[in-house]
Amino acid sequence: MSRDIAFLFPGQASQSVGMGRDLVESFPQARTIFEQADEALGFSLSRLCFEGPMEELTETRNAQPAILTHSLAVHAVLQEEAGLEPRLVAGHSLGEISAAAAMGSFSVEDAVRLVRARGELMWEAGQRQKGTMAAVVGLEAETVEAVCRSYSETHEGVVVLANLNSPGQLVISGDVEAVEGVAAPLKEAGARRVLPLAVSGAFHSPLMESVQGEFEAVLSEMGVQDPRHPVVANVTAQPVQRADELRSGLVRQLVSPVLWYDSVQRMVDEGVGIFVEVGPHKILSNLGKRDFKDHSFLPTSDVEGLEKVLATLERGM
Repeated sequence: MSRDIAFLFPGQASQSVGMGRDLVESFPQARTIFEQADEALGFSLSRLCFEGPMEELTETRNAQPAILTHSLAVHAVLQEEAGLEPRLVAGHSLGEISAAAAMGSFSVEDAVRLVRARGELMWEAGQRQKGTMAAVVGLEAETVEAVCRSYSETHEGVVVLANLNSPGQLVISGDVEAVEGVAAPLKEAGARRVLPLAVSGAFHSPLMESVQGEFEAVLSEMGVQDPRHPVVANVTAQPVQRADELRSGLVRQLVSPVLWYDSVQRMVDEGVGIFVEVGPHKILSNLGKRDFKDHSFLPTSDVEGLEKVLATLERGM
């Protein structure tokens, strides 16, 4: 197995009360990242992460900067303690901004402000046009796309394929009625389950078009730098090495599917053998372990996990 390393940065739904507390207590570089985030936002994101309440932490405008800050804190420790530099990086949805910031494309402060604005805009779009998402288990992407397209052509509302997380785990997004209505045709086509997700809008769908311009305006105010190492973009599953390509991909990502499985496959094809999940929870690691059994996926959600990763890499796998 190749020893080339890639970093994976998680997206929304990775948050939990208490996230980052043990990192801050154990590593001064992690504490610095949380302090920078608090100052950039003008309120104590740290307290919200450490103490909750969960209902407030889960709000899109809070969850996104919380996850990004946790990820950047873990990355700071990996750099300081082990000097780790990946060959490639990728992030799921908002995690793409975490990945870019870790690679020097954004400062910590700009990255936190950017995802805070992104979360607020996505929430506003969901209020203007009610949308939702649902997980589809047991169908291939081509079939889900065809069923959604057929349903949208014959019914009111929009429903599209939004996340390609795994060959058997996909997510659809769109108008509430359309997402609910397409469940029966998907099951008739062979889906084992269609599970509603607790989200505040139809993310990665045309229903986000209304805020694309505003997000692009926020992004244009920030000095985006070329990443130190290529970022595999959600919208193309291709490595990006220039700031203008990164900026364009982040804007397109709001209305485009997240090609997560294809992104990890691209990194495997590039020779990556070890994937370190940089941030809270282990959602991406669990997906990877199931779909890419010959490769190593190492979560770093807390101090215990982070120390295991550092020890494992030091031993040389």
